[in-house]
Amino acid sequence: MTTKKDIRSLTLEELKTVFIQNGDQAFRAKQVYEWLWKKSARTFDEMTNLSKATRELLNNHFVINAVVVDDMQISNDRTIKNAFKLFDSNIVEGVLIPSNTRMTACISSQVGCSLTCKFCATGKLERLRNLNADEIYDQVVLIKNQAEEKYKTPLTNIVYMGMGEPLLNYKNVLDSIQKITSPEGLNISPSRITVSTAGVAKMIKKLGDDGVKFNLALSLHAATDEKRNHIMPLNETNTLDVLADALKYFYEKTGTRVTYEYIAFKDFNDSIQDAKELAEFCKHIPCKLNIIEYNPIDDGEFKQTTTERLDAFANYLESKNIIVNIRRSRGKDIDAACGQLANKNKEGFINRKMKVK
Repeated sequence: MTTKKDIRSLTLEELKTVFIQNGDQAFRAKQVYEWLWKKSARTFDEMTNLSKATRELLNNHFVINAVVVDDMQISNDRTIKNAFKLFDSNIVEGVLIPSNTRMTACISSQVGCSLTCKFCATGKLERLRNLNADEIYDQVVLIKNQAEEKYKTPLTNIVYMGMGEPLLNYKNVLDSIQKITSPEGLNISPSRITVSTAGVAKMIKKLGDDGVKFNLALSLHAATDEKRNHIMPLNETNTLDVLADALKYFYEKTGTRVTYEYIAFKDFNDSIQDAKELAEFCKHIPCKLNIIEYNPIDDGEFKQTTTERLDAFANYLESKNIIVNIRRSRGKDIDAACGQLANKNKEGFINRKMKVK
């Protein structure tokens, strides 16, 4: 039995070749491409301007591996957490984060994660595979639909901050952004997209070489190698000096201000001395800083810092003319907040295939 090919893995030119080889017109490819990426069709039968014979041709040779919402939870603060089921029954999570000024989709790039960051629930899961570009794109479409249907508000922002390390799935992440930002796709401005990395230095440089137009965020969380090594094993091969060099290169190539994400852990990285070290790191390139409220996870060794320590920390950084935003947690009651995505269902159990390391 021949396995049908995922039609969304084909380029427009490859689609043209398919139609020509099957005795149809090349222009059909553009019609199909528009249905796939602009209208987000999930079946060939939705492509109503194609003849029945053409739709049968597509059904006989191809599939659309559409992502579906397997489970949805709505927080008290209106945050929506989705368990998305992939064609192979794997599960990833994506979150709609509503606020007064924006509707943000937080999406995943891998099934699980390989980086084992100590403060992150996803880091306790086995990395099973990378997501394809169309699977990333589908998360955006589904969350966009939720924003419009449930809150009557269009999606405004997209952050690649869900499960997985985006820069370890480089090609598919960039391909998904091309589809999301293209006039032939969702036509969302790249300035409204942020890709977050734990700090894969060589790939940060590659982003610079590729001249990307979207925003970059670095999950920093400590400004000394000793502390960063403790919470993020990736730092052992991507030290702060190495990262600083990569970030300078990225800024020189793109001119884009980088955002540093910094989770404040009680009595670990929230002292004034920590703030001084962070201020020094911030001197490397123009940046802004998001201080994130810690969200405790099962068996985690860290605790949330106090309001007093957090305010003192932020005030010191602002005194050094650093742009500081304090991000309060959203969706904590449904395990949808930053660092909590671990494929837990409503009963609190890990979903299906995911294995804890």
